[in-house]
Amino acid sequence: MARELVTDVFDGSAGSSPGFFSRERTIAGPAFNRWLVPPAALAIHLCIGMAYGFSVFWLPMSKLLGNTDPTVCANLGFFAALTSTSCNWTVPQVTHIFETFIAMLGISAALWGGWVEHSGPRKAGFIAALCWGGGLILGGLGVSMHQLWLVFLGCGVLGGVGQGLGYISPVSSLIKWFPDRRGMATGFAIMGYGGGAMIGAPLAVALMKHFSDVSAQGVASTLMAMGAIYFIVMACGALGFRVAPNGWKPASWTSPIADDGKSMITRRHVHLNRAWKTPQFWLLWGVLFLNVTAGISVISMASPMFQDVFGGKLVGLANTAAELSAAQKAAVVAAAAGLVGLISLFNSLGRIFWASLSDKIGRKKTYYTFFALGIVLYCLLPTWGHLALAGLFVATVCVILSMYGGGFATIPAYLADLFGTQMVGAIHGRLLTAWSAAGVIGPFLIAAIRQTQIDSGVAKTLVYDRTLYIMAFLLLLGLICNLLVKPVKESAFMSDEELARERSLQHEDRVTITAETAARGGFGMMGVLAWLAVGVPFLIGLYIALAKAAALF
Repeated sequence: MARELVTDVFDGSAGSSPGFFSRERTIAGPAFNRWLVPPAALAIHLCIGMAYGFSVFWLPMSKLLGNTDPTVCANLGFFAALTSTSCNWTVPQVTHIFETFIAMLGISAALWGGWVEHSGPRKAGFIAALCWGGGLILGGLGVSMHQLWLVFLGCGVLGGVGQGLGYISPVSSLIKWFPDRRGMATGFAIMGYGGGAMIGAPLAVALMKHFSDVSAQGVASTLMAMGAIYFIVMACGALGFRVAPNGWKPASWTSPIADDGKSMITRRHVHLNRAWKTPQFWLLWGVLFLNVTAGISVISMASPMFQDVFGGKLVGLANTAAELSAAQKAAVVAAAAGLVGLISLFNSLGRIFWASLSDKIGRKKTYYTFFALGIVLYCLLPTWGHLALAGLFVATVCVILSMYGGGFATIPAYLADLFGTQMVGAIHGRLLTAWSAAGVIGPFLIAAIRQTQIDSGVAKTLVYDRTLYIMAFLLLLGLICNLLVKPVKESAFMSDEELARERSLQHEDRVTITAETAARGGFGMMGVLAWLAVGVPFLIGLYIALAKAAALF
């Protein structure tokens, strides 16, 4: 009985009207306005974007137990820590949670990307809310029981599935709603992922302080509270989604695409099963992988890199060779944390800037800019460090991180240009495995090289030089991959019959409203409230990030 009820709600029973979450129930009517879709997407991405702010939990999670036996806990291995209730977890042990949900993001997006296309953004977004919100709650229970395996299962695995479904659920709809501004549309949503930590990290810190009397370090209660908050916000975003009727386009807009086989933008469509077998897919996989590997390497080590290279200069000390006091060391750590917040801001804003620019100059030229400019900037960073030019060093890292974020936001539009819009969400989901791979390899690479340099006696101010030159070389490889991207061959496109079948699976054959009269409504009070609901928290997070960064100067 319960299973039948769930089926009826999500899909509708056989022969009856479609269920509430079915894709055909989300096709826009004439009063809808397309500018209501970006805030719905932002509501989801601002929540799952807390992934970048999860580091605020690592230190408190390593101090949950007050009385531990040092003789027992000193050499506790990772697998023993999964079930231990008498030893504190170490910071390296809990940081694997981040790697887990980033890996699960790519895996789940690849596995269920096709399902998301057929089921629509409302159902996918709601299930993402259940997984991400529920995963945090389950992780909070794991912390309260001091069971690390349960934290991994909740935050890492279940939360990672929510990350993957939530990340790709708006992409296809946004691209179809904004054929005239593909980059800008996806940039709006994916900007939310980059900016989620600006809101989530200060919220988590405040909640941990508030709940510190209720649970150890306030971590368990904070995770459960944030899980509930994120579920509500993401569910509201999912319910706000509408999909464009087949053939819909903005009023008075004419596509500039020329079907001459030479254009980098096509009007036709490639099926997921063929797209991932084309050289274009794997070239773009390499483009994303190499861009992310270089950028995430800097993100993962930004705080220790600032401290190692500049030390006391971060707090205005002239004699950096002198031994720092405990208070000065604390000030340096705080300054580095503020700079990490600043580069996170550029990571977020770069997504909307570069993706919007790609609408003007094209996706291929945008990626040429990422790689060519990135090579120069990575090679300049060691020089700025040697000359102790902290301002130039930080500014250069900010530009690099803006292009890192811009790469994420531009890739969906690049895929839509090459493979068409019919299955772009599923193709994007499969491409995100490049992110999963880079999320593991990038941080491991820079950490391993740093430690090798330190073990060899290299001064801490110089340990990143080799790594940064290696990152520049990776960007050179990315430049070559982007150079080789050509239009997709004719044989890869779906025939009219195949396209009709795919549209029937997405229930686009059941549309009762014509594309010409759909979604021509005004913005109205609902639009104002929707944008305020996502805009005000974002602006508060922006203010906090800028205030922390300004304090350093």
